[in-house]
Amino acid sequence: MTTQANASAPPPPSGWTAVWTDDFTGSANTLPSSANWIIDTGTSYPGGPANWGTGEIQVYTNQTRNLALDGNGNLRITPLKDGNTWTSARIETQRTNFKAPTNGTLAIEGRIQMPNITGNAALGYWPAFWALGAPYRGNYQNWPGIGEFDVMENVNGLNTVWGVLHCGVAPGGPCNEFNGIGGSRACPGASCQSAFHTYRFEWDDAADVLRWYVDGQQFHSVSRTQVGDSAWNNMTNHAGYFILLNVAMGGGFPNGVAGFNTPTADTQPGASMLVDYVTVQTRGGGGPTNPPSSNPPSSNPPGGNRDAYSTIQAESYNGQNGIQTETTTDSGGGQNIGWAANGDWVRFDGVNFGNGAPARTFSARVASGAGGGISGLVQVRLGSPTATPIGSFSIANTGGWQSWRTVPGAISPTTGTHTVYLTFDSGQPADFVNMNWFTFSR
Repeated sequence: MTTQANASAPPPPSGWTAVWTDDFTGSANTLPSSANWIIDTGTSYPGGPANWGTGEIQVYTNQTRNLALDGNGNLRITPLKDGNTWTSARIETQRTNFKAPTNGTLAIEGRIQMPNITGNAALGYWPAFWALGAPYRGNYQNWPGIGEFDVMENVNGLNTVWGVLHCGVAPGGPCNEFNGIGGSRACPGASCQSAFHTYRFEWDDAADVLRWYVDGQQFHSVSRTQVGDSAWNNMTNHAGYFILLNVAMGGGFPNGVAGFNTPTADTQPGASMLVDYVTVQTRGGGGPTNPPSSNPPSSNPPGGNRDAYSTIQAESYNGQNGIQTETTTDSGGGQNIGWAANGDWVRFDGVNFGNGAPARTFSARVASGAGGGISGLVQVRLGSPTATPIGSFSIANTGGWQSWRTVPGAISPTTGTHTVYLTFDSGQPADFVNMNWFTFSR
């Protein structure tokens, strides 16, 4: 069995820019980076369709026997069976904004070895590398309209890679749901199960076409004209996509291909999907969709002296995790930071509160288009993103991602000069707030 990983993800092709990559380096039997990935557990999203909407029968866990780095540069996802219960793993990117630049192209690529198991022993195995539209996170009832790009799917240990688009309405609709519009082929050279292969999906905004590749060979495409303007616009005119990796057991796809319910008594647990790397690239158009550089504007040099009582532009941060900027419609123009979700933060160096009367209030200009029931806290911390918050306020939907309001919150009395972290905390993984600026007052 070929299990050798590359030392790192390869450089992007000429003309392309890598905007996000995880090559899964790390110690054996450790979980993948929590800065990059959310681990899904159980049999559904909270309030989402049962069995993940597909009829799959396993329980997803965060246990390293199901999900771990292997110490050789791979992520390992391993279905196991405990008595009559199958377990496996599923992860999804923290980021939900992978999107083709206007008149440019987005590529999602991974180098993967499918579970090395075939025949009756493989019945029910369903490894997948795919992407879902951002509006699904926190809603879970708007599929397939928000779009789904299946970069690589495989069932039952067959030497076949499927690439599939899901869109429109279900059942039926322009994407023939629940099947989707799919294409497939055998893996080039060695079988899909016995070796690593590179699976790539491209969204070409200029040509309005989607393309699927294995080892550089195109095997499927879908155009705007095939699905119509309405379905195409619904799946492309939102914030973008998040990426998923999982190995399901049983469900509609393997059952449909087999012609009977899977897994069976012959199905053998313990065959792992190995993922060498996942990378996202862009070419042309409006430029890369990666988060901006952590270098702030020259008016706020690292370690500089920011006045806590002036208006501090949120996009002038000195460091960030999980944050992007975009043009704002708020008064005064400029940019706001956005896509803030649980665990994200921004850092501002050298914020001077003075040595007289202490600051006691924090106010921020915020907007939210979060779904119903989604809310979170904007917290102020000093010195570390994990320090005890000195203050916070709660934010939920304000009427839209550019519907701005100024929200105050009390803070512990503060003087002196500090590194200020704004952290974002929520009980759900969905994005919940944008911010234009903030300030402190006595």
